[in-house]
Amino acid sequence: MRVLAIGNLYPPAATGGYERIWAATMAALSAAGHEARVLTTAPAPGAGIEGGDEPGVARELRWYWHDFDWPRLSPPARLAIERHNRAVLRRHLRAFAPDVVSWWGMGGMSLSLVEQVRRAGVPAVGVVADAWMTYGPARDGWTRAWSTRPRRARIAERLSGVPARPDLGAGAQWLFISRFVRDGAVAAGVDLRAHGLAHPGVDPDRFPPSPPPPWSWRLLYAGRVEPVKGVATAIRALAELPAEAQLTIDGPGPEAHLEELRALALRCGVQSRVRFARSVPGAMGAAYAAADAVVFPVTWEEPWGLVPLEAMAVGRPVVATGTGGSREYLADGENCLLFPPDDPRTLAARLRRLAGDPTLRERVVEGGRRTAATYTEAAFEATVVDALAAACRARSPGS
Repeated sequence: MRVLAIGNLYPPAATGGYERIWAATMAALSAAGHEARVLTTAPAPGAGIEGGDEPGVARELRWYWHDFDWPRLSPPARLAIERHNRAVLRRHLRAFAPDVVSWWGMGGMSLSLVEQVRRAGVPAVGVVADAWMTYGPARDGWTRAWSTRPRRARIAERLSGVPARPDLGAGAQWLFISRFVRDGAVAAGVDLRAHGLAHPGVDPDRFPPSPPPPWSWRLLYAGRVEPVKGVATAIRALAELPAEAQLTIDGPGPEAHLEELRALALRCGVQSRVRFARSVPGAMGAAYAAADAVVFPVTWEEPWGLVPLEAMAVGRPVVATGTGGSREYLADGENCLLFPPDDPRTLAARLRRLAGDPTLRERVVEGGRRTAATYTEAAFEATVVDALAAACRARSPGS
Protein backbone atom coordinates (compact mmCIF):
# COMPACT_ATOMS: atom_id res chain seq x y z
CA MET A 1 0.00 0.00 0.00
CA ARG A 2 1.39 3.41 -1.03
CA VAL A 3 0.18 6.23 1.23
CA LEU A 4 0.63 9.93 0.49
CA ALA A 5 0.14 11.82 3.77
CA ILE A 6 -0.60 15.54 3.46
CA GLY A 7 -0.79 18.21 6.17
CA ASN A 8 0.99 21.11 7.82
CA LEU A 9 4.03 21.27 10.11
CA TYR A 10 5.30 17.72 9.94
CA PRO A 11 7.96 17.16 12.64
CA PRO A 12 10.41 18.52 13.45
CA ALA A 13 8.77 21.72 12.18
CA ALA A 14 6.49 21.35 15.22
CA THR A 15 6.35 18.73 17.97
CA GLY A 16 2.91 19.01 19.57
CA GLY A 17 0.48 16.16 20.11
CA TYR A 18 -0.91 16.24 16.56
CA GLU A 19 2.55 16.21 15.01
CA ARG A 20 3.71 13.37 17.24
CA ILE A 21 0.78 11.10 16.38
CA TRP A 22 1.24 11.83 12.66
CA ALA A 23 4.94 10.93 12.76
CA ALA A 24 4.23 7.80 14.82
CA THR A 25 1.58 6.67 12.32
CA MET A 26 3.99 7.14 9.42
CA ALA A 27 6.54 5.01 11.31
CA ALA A 28 3.88 2.36 11.93
CA LEU A 29 3.02 2.25 8.22
CA SER A 30 6.67 1.79 7.28
CA ALA A 31 7.16 -0.89 9.95
CA ALA A 32 4.20 -2.79 8.49
CA GLY A 33 5.84 -2.83 5.06
CA HIS A 34 3.82 -0.03 3.46
CA GLU A 35 5.37 2.78 1.45
CA ALA A 36 4.57 6.19 2.94
CA ARG A 37 5.42 9.65 1.67
CA VAL A 38 4.75 12.94 3.50
CA LEU A 39 3.84 16.11 1.62
CA THR A 40 3.88 19.05 3.99
CA THR A 41 4.42 22.79 4.29
CA ALA A 42 7.69 24.44 3.38
CA PRO A 43 9.89 25.24 6.39
CA ALA A 44 10.07 28.78 7.67
CA PRO A 45 13.38 30.56 6.94
CA GLY A 46 15.87 29.81 9.69
CA ALA A 47 13.94 26.79 10.98
CA GLY A 48 16.92 24.53 10.34
CA ILE A 49 14.89 22.10 8.20
CA GLU A 50 16.26 21.65 4.70
CA GLY A 51 13.49 20.65 2.35
CA GLY A 52 14.18 17.53 0.33
CA ASP A 53 16.87 16.14 2.62
CA GLU A 54 14.60 13.78 4.60
CA PRO A 55 13.75 10.43 3.01
CA GLY A 56 10.05 10.28 2.28
CA VAL A 57 9.31 13.87 3.34
CA ALA A 58 8.67 16.68 0.82
CA ARG A 59 8.32 20.15 2.38
CA GLU A 60 6.94 21.95 -0.66
CA LEU A 61 3.42 23.20 0.06
CA ARG A 62 2.68 26.86 0.67
CA TRP A 63 -0.02 27.98 3.08
CA TYR A 64 -1.82 30.98 4.56
CA TRP A 65 -0.18 30.97 8.00
CA HIS A 66 3.11 32.71 8.79
CA ASP A 67 4.90 33.14 12.12
CA PHE A 68 1.79 32.68 14.29
CA ASP A 69 -0.19 35.15 12.16
CA TRP A 70 -2.55 35.22 9.21
CA PRO A 71 -1.23 37.94 6.85
CA ARG A 72 -3.62 39.60 4.42
CA LEU A 73 -2.85 38.50 0.88
CA SER A 74 -3.87 40.03 -2.41
CA PRO A 75 -5.97 37.99 -4.86
CA PRO A 76 -2.94 37.39 -7.13
CA ALA A 77 -0.91 36.18 -4.13
CA ARG A 78 -3.66 33.76 -3.13
CA LEU A 79 -3.94 32.44 -6.66
CA ALA A 80 -0.15 31.97 -6.76
CA ILE A 81 -0.31 29.81 -3.62
CA GLU A 82 -3.10 27.71 -5.08
CA ARG A 83 -1.45 27.19 -8.44
CA HIS A 84 1.84 26.27 -6.79
CA ASN A 85 0.13 23.73 -4.55
CA ARG A 86 -1.87 22.30 -7.44
CA ALA A 87 1.34 21.73 -9.42
CA VAL A 88 3.09 20.13 -6.42
CA LEU A 89 0.16 17.80 -5.71
CA ARG A 90 -0.14 16.74 -9.35
CA ARG A 91 3.56 15.94 -9.48
CA HIS A 92 3.38 13.73 -6.39
CA LEU A 93 0.20 11.99 -7.52
CA ARG A 94 1.85 11.22 -10.84
CA ALA A 95 5.31 10.24 -9.56
CA PHE A 96 4.30 8.39 -6.39
CA ALA A 97 0.96 7.01 -7.64
CA PRO A 98 -0.52 6.57 -4.15
CA ASP A 99 -3.15 3.96 -3.48
CA VAL A 100 -4.65 6.24 -0.85
CA VAL A 101 -4.17 9.76 0.50
CA SER A 102 -4.02 10.43 4.23
CA TRP A 103 -5.04 13.95 5.30
CA TRP A 104 -3.72 15.44 8.55
CA GLY A 105 -3.74 19.01 9.87
CA MET A 106 -5.24 21.21 7.15
CA GLY A 107 -5.74 24.46 9.08
CA GLY A 108 -4.39 27.35 7.02
CA MET A 109 -3.86 25.04 4.06
CA SER A 110 -5.28 25.04 0.54
CA LEU A 111 -8.51 23.12 1.01
CA SER A 112 -8.72 22.84 -2.77
CA LEU A 113 -6.17 20.03 -2.38
CA VAL A 114 -8.86 17.83 -0.81
CA GLU A 115 -11.16 18.45 -3.76
CA GLN A 116 -8.40 17.79 -6.30
CA VAL A 117 -7.68 14.38 -4.77
CA ARG A 118 -11.39 13.56 -4.72
CA ARG A 119 -11.78 14.48 -8.38
CA ALA A 120 -8.69 12.43 -9.26
CA GLY A 121 -10.50 9.37 -7.89
CA VAL A 122 -7.89 8.57 -5.24
CA PRO A 123 -9.48 7.31 -2.00
CA ALA A 124 -8.63 9.25 1.13
CA VAL A 125 -8.75 8.94 4.90
CA GLY A 126 -8.27 12.00 7.07
CA VAL A 127 -7.34 12.36 10.74
CA VAL A 128 -8.92 15.48 12.25
CA ALA A 129 -6.94 16.43 15.35
CA ASP A 130 -8.20 19.97 15.91
CA ALA A 131 -10.95 22.34 14.80
CA TRP A 132 -9.50 23.02 11.35
CA MET A 133 -12.78 22.02 9.69
CA THR A 134 -14.36 24.88 11.62
CA TYR A 135 -11.79 27.63 11.14
CA GLY A 136 -9.98 26.36 8.04
CA PRO A 137 -12.48 27.62 5.44
CA ALA A 138 -12.18 31.14 6.89
CA ARG A 139 -8.37 31.01 6.77
CA ASP A 140 -8.15 29.64 3.24
CA GLY A 141 -8.02 32.91 1.31
CA TRP A 142 -8.87 31.26 -2.01
CA THR A 143 -12.00 29.28 -1.17
CA ARG A 144 -13.21 31.94 1.29
CA ALA A 145 -13.47 34.43 -1.57
CA TRP A 146 -15.99 32.23 -3.37
CA SER A 147 -17.87 30.58 -0.50
CA THR A 148 -21.01 32.71 -0.90
CA ARG A 149 -20.73 33.36 -4.65
CA PRO A 150 -21.34 30.08 -6.48
CA ARG A 151 -21.64 31.61 -9.96
CA ARG A 152 -18.38 33.53 -9.62
CA ALA A 153 -16.79 30.44 -8.09
CA ARG A 154 -17.53 28.47 -11.24
CA ILE A 155 -16.00 31.20 -13.38
CA ALA A 156 -12.94 31.47 -11.11
CA GLU A 157 -12.43 27.71 -11.23
CA ARG A 158 -12.75 27.60 -15.01
CA LEU A 159 -10.23 30.41 -15.47
CA SER A 160 -7.73 29.30 -12.80
CA GLY A 161 -7.99 25.53 -12.94
CA VAL A 162 -8.21 25.46 -9.12
CA PRO A 163 -11.33 24.14 -7.33
CA ALA A 164 -13.08 27.07 -5.67
CA ARG A 165 -15.67 25.32 -3.49
CA PRO A 166 -14.33 22.02 -2.10
CA ASP A 167 -16.74 19.45 -0.70
CA LEU A 168 -14.87 18.52 2.50
CA GLY A 169 -17.48 16.09 3.73
CA ALA A 170 -17.18 13.97 0.59
CA GLY A 171 -13.41 14.32 0.34
CA ALA A 172 -12.45 11.46 2.64
CA GLN A 173 -13.43 9.16 5.42
CA TRP A 174 -12.73 11.40 8.40
CA LEU A 175 -11.42 10.00 11.68
CA PHE A 176 -11.88 12.47 14.54
CA ILE A 177 -9.71 12.28 17.64
CA SER A 178 -12.71 13.06 19.85
CA ARG A 179 -16.47 13.43 19.74
CA PHE A 180 -15.91 17.08 20.65
CA VAL A 181 -13.93 17.75 17.47
CA ARG A 182 -16.42 15.79 15.35
CA ASP A 183 -19.41 17.65 16.79
CA GLY A 184 -17.69 20.96 16.11
CA ALA A 185 -17.27 20.07 12.44
CA VAL A 186 -20.93 19.08 12.16
CA ALA A 187 -22.01 22.30 13.88
CA ALA A 188 -19.90 24.26 11.38
CA GLY A 189 -21.96 22.77 8.57
CA VAL A 190 -19.59 20.08 7.23
CA ASP A 191 -21.72 17.38 5.62
CA LEU A 192 -19.79 14.30 6.73
CA ARG A 193 -20.44 11.28 4.50
CA ALA A 194 -18.13 8.75 6.18
CA HIS A 195 -16.60 9.30 9.59
CA GLY A 196 -15.45 7.64 12.78
CA LEU A 197 -13.36 8.12 15.90
CA ALA A 198 -9.67 7.40 16.48
CA HIS A 199 -8.51 8.38 19.97
CA PRO A 200 -4.77 9.05 20.33
CA GLY A 201 -3.07 7.28 23.19
CA VAL A 202 0.12 6.43 25.00
CA ASP A 203 3.07 4.22 24.17
CA PRO A 204 3.62 2.27 27.44
CA ASP A 205 7.27 1.69 26.55
CA ARG A 206 7.91 5.43 26.52
CA PHE A 207 5.81 6.11 29.61
CA PRO A 208 6.32 3.11 31.91
CA PRO A 209 4.77 3.07 35.39
CA SER A 210 6.97 4.42 38.16
CA PRO A 211 6.38 4.09 41.94
CA PRO A 212 5.37 7.47 43.37
CA PRO A 213 7.98 9.25 45.51
CA PRO A 214 7.09 10.66 48.95
CA TRP A 215 5.02 13.78 48.43
CA SER A 216 7.31 16.82 48.33
CA TRP A 217 5.26 19.36 46.34
CA ARG A 218 6.98 18.85 42.99
CA LEU A 219 4.45 19.99 40.39
CA LEU A 220 4.79 19.65 36.62
CA TYR A 221 3.24 21.35 33.62
CA ALA A 222 4.16 19.52 30.37
CA GLY A 223 3.45 20.53 26.80
CA ARG A 224 3.53 23.58 24.59
CA VAL A 225 3.67 26.84 26.52
CA GLU A 226 1.04 29.11 24.96
CA PRO A 227 -1.55 31.45 26.49
CA VAL A 228 -4.43 29.00 25.92
CA LYS A 229 -2.56 26.32 27.86
CA GLY A 230 -3.26 28.14 31.14
CA VAL A 231 0.27 28.06 32.53
CA ALA A 232 -0.36 31.49 34.08
CA THR A 233 -3.11 29.87 36.20
CA ALA A 234 -0.60 27.35 37.54
CA ILE A 235 1.87 30.11 38.46
CA ARG A 236 -0.83 32.09 40.30
CA ALA A 237 -1.90 28.93 42.12
CA LEU A 238 1.68 28.41 43.26
CA ALA A 239 1.44 31.62 45.29
CA GLU A 240 -1.43 30.01 47.24
CA LEU A 241 0.56 26.87 48.10
CA PRO A 242 3.16 26.10 50.78
CA ALA A 243 6.59 27.65 50.34
CA GLU A 244 8.14 24.27 49.45
CA ALA A 245 5.89 23.87 46.40
CA GLN A 246 7.85 23.96 43.13
CA LEU A 247 6.50 24.16 39.56
CA THR A 248 8.42 22.91 36.53
CA ILE A 249 7.16 24.20 33.18
CA ASP A 250 8.46 21.72 30.62
CA GLY A 251 7.86 22.51 26.97
CA PRO A 252 8.53 24.84 24.05
CA GLY A 253 6.75 28.11 23.43
CA PRO A 254 7.11 31.58 21.94
CA GLU A 255 9.82 33.50 23.78
CA ALA A 256 7.50 36.48 24.26
CA HIS A 257 5.04 34.36 26.25
CA LEU A 258 7.82 32.72 28.25
CA GLU A 259 8.98 36.19 29.26
CA GLU A 260 5.41 37.09 30.28
CA LEU A 261 5.30 34.03 32.52
CA ARG A 262 8.66 34.86 34.10
CA ALA A 263 7.40 38.37 34.81
CA LEU A 264 4.19 36.95 36.32
CA ALA A 265 6.18 34.65 38.60
CA LEU A 266 8.19 37.66 39.76
CA ARG A 267 5.04 39.67 40.49
CA CYS A 268 3.56 36.73 42.41
CA GLY A 269 6.73 36.35 44.44
CA VAL A 270 7.33 32.77 43.29
CA GLN A 271 10.11 33.30 40.75
CA SER A 272 12.53 31.11 42.74
CA ARG A 273 9.97 28.28 42.78
CA VAL A 274 9.32 28.18 39.02
CA ARG A 275 11.68 26.35 36.70
CA PHE A 276 11.51 26.36 32.90
CA ALA A 277 12.73 23.25 31.07
CA ARG A 278 12.50 21.67 27.65
CA SER A 279 12.91 17.91 27.80
CA VAL A 280 13.46 15.99 24.60
CA PRO A 281 10.47 13.73 23.76
CA GLY A 282 12.30 10.60 24.87
CA ALA A 283 12.89 12.06 28.34
CA MET A 284 9.30 13.00 29.12
CA GLY A 285 8.56 9.75 30.91
CA ALA A 286 11.31 10.56 33.41
CA ALA A 287 9.98 14.11 33.76
CA TYR A 288 6.55 12.80 34.78
CA ALA A 289 8.12 10.30 37.16
CA ALA A 290 10.03 13.08 38.93
CA ALA A 291 6.79 14.94 39.77
CA ASP A 292 4.29 14.46 42.57
CA ALA A 293 1.40 15.75 40.46
CA VAL A 294 0.81 16.99 36.92
CA VAL A 295 -1.31 20.07 36.21
CA PHE A 296 -3.25 20.42 32.96
CA PRO A 297 -4.72 23.94 33.31
CA VAL A 298 -5.78 24.61 29.71
CA THR A 299 -8.26 27.44 29.22
CA TRP A 300 -9.37 26.58 25.67
CA GLU A 301 -11.44 23.66 24.44
CA GLU A 302 -8.63 21.10 24.15
CA PRO A 303 -9.29 18.78 21.16
CA TRP A 304 -8.11 15.73 23.14
CA GLY A 305 -5.03 16.11 25.33
CA LEU A 306 -2.25 13.53 25.54
CA VAL A 307 -0.49 14.98 28.59
CA PRO A 308 -3.01 13.67 31.18
CA LEU A 309 -2.90 10.21 29.61
CA GLU A 310 0.90 10.17 29.65
CA ALA A 311 0.96 11.23 33.31
CA MET A 312 -1.63 8.58 34.15
CA ALA A 313 0.44 5.88 32.44
CA VAL A 314 3.46 6.82 34.56
CA GLY A 315 1.29 6.81 37.68
CA ARG A 316 1.05 10.47 38.63
CA PRO A 317 -2.15 12.19 39.75
CA VAL A 318 -3.55 14.76 37.35
CA VAL A 319 -5.31 18.02 38.20
CA ALA A 320 -7.01 19.36 35.07
CA THR A 321 -9.71 21.63 33.71
CA GLY A 322 -11.31 18.88 31.61
CA THR A 323 -12.22 21.05 28.63
CA GLY A 324 -13.13 19.97 25.12
CA GLY A 325 -12.21 16.43 24.17
CA SER A 326 -10.34 15.76 27.42
CA ARG A 327 -13.65 15.65 29.29
CA GLU A 328 -14.39 12.44 27.39
CA TYR A 329 -11.86 10.53 29.51
CA LEU A 330 -11.31 12.71 32.62
CA ALA A 331 -13.56 11.85 35.56
CA ASP A 332 -13.35 13.97 38.72
CA GLY A 333 -12.39 11.95 41.78
CA GLU A 334 -11.94 8.77 39.73
CA ASN A 335 -8.86 9.33 37.57
CA CYS A 336 -8.11 13.01 38.23
CA LEU A 337 -9.27 16.10 40.08
CA LEU A 338 -10.99 18.80 38.05
CA PHE A 339 -11.12 22.57 38.51
CA PRO A 340 -12.62 25.43 36.44
CA PRO A 341 -10.39 27.12 33.85
CA ASP A 342 -8.66 30.34 34.92
CA ASP A 343 -9.28 29.61 38.62
CA PRO A 344 -5.94 29.51 40.47
CA ARG A 345 -7.54 29.36 43.93
CA THR A 346 -9.50 26.22 43.13
CA LEU A 347 -6.45 24.67 41.48
CA ALA A 348 -4.47 25.35 44.66
CA ALA A 349 -7.26 23.85 46.76
CA ARG A 350 -7.30 20.69 44.64
CA LEU A 351 -3.52 20.33 45.01
CA ARG A 352 -3.71 20.81 48.79
CA ARG A 353 -6.40 18.15 48.90
CA LEU A 354 -4.15 15.73 47.00
CA ALA A 355 -1.21 16.48 49.26
CA GLY A 356 -3.20 15.80 52.41
CA ASP A 357 -5.02 12.66 51.34
CA PRO A 358 -2.81 9.69 50.35
CA THR A 359 -5.90 7.50 49.86
CA LEU A 360 -7.29 9.95 47.31
CA ARG A 361 -3.95 10.00 45.51
CA GLU A 362 -3.90 6.23 45.31
CA ARG A 363 -7.46 6.14 43.99
CA VAL A 364 -6.95 8.66 41.18
CA VAL A 365 -3.59 7.12 40.25
CA GLU A 366 -5.13 3.67 39.94
CA GLY A 367 -8.07 5.07 37.97
CA GLY A 368 -5.61 6.91 35.74
CA ARG A 369 -3.67 3.73 35.02
CA ARG A 370 -6.85 2.00 33.90
CA THR A 371 -7.74 4.96 31.68
CA ALA A 372 -4.29 5.15 30.08
CA ALA A 373 -4.42 1.42 29.34
CA THR A 374 -7.63 2.03 27.39
CA TYR A 375 -6.05 4.60 25.06
CA THR A 376 -2.83 3.37 23.49
CA GLU A 377 -0.72 4.66 20.64
CA ALA A 378 -0.80 1.23 19.01
CA ALA A 379 -4.61 1.11 18.99
CA PHE A 380 -4.81 4.57 17.41
CA GLU A 381 -2.30 3.67 14.71
CA ALA A 382 -4.08 0.39 13.97
CA THR A 383 -7.38 2.25 13.53
CA VAL A 384 -5.82 4.64 11.00
CA VAL A 385 -3.91 1.94 9.11
CA ASP A 386 -6.98 -0.31 8.94
CA ALA A 387 -9.06 2.57 7.55
CA LEU A 388 -6.44 3.28 4.89
CA ALA A 389 -6.32 -0.39 3.89
CA ALA A 390 -10.13 -0.57 3.76
CA ALA A 391 -10.22 2.51 1.51
CA CYS A 392 -7.78 0.80 -0.86
CA ARG A 393 -9.86 -2.39 -0.93
CA ALA A 394 -13.03 -0.41 -1.62
CA ARG A 395 -11.34 1.22 -4.60
CA SER A 396 -10.24 -2.15 -6.05
CA PRO A 397 -12.74 -4.76 -4.83
CA GLY A 398 -11.18 -7.45 -6.98
CA SER A 399 -7.65 -7.02 -5.66
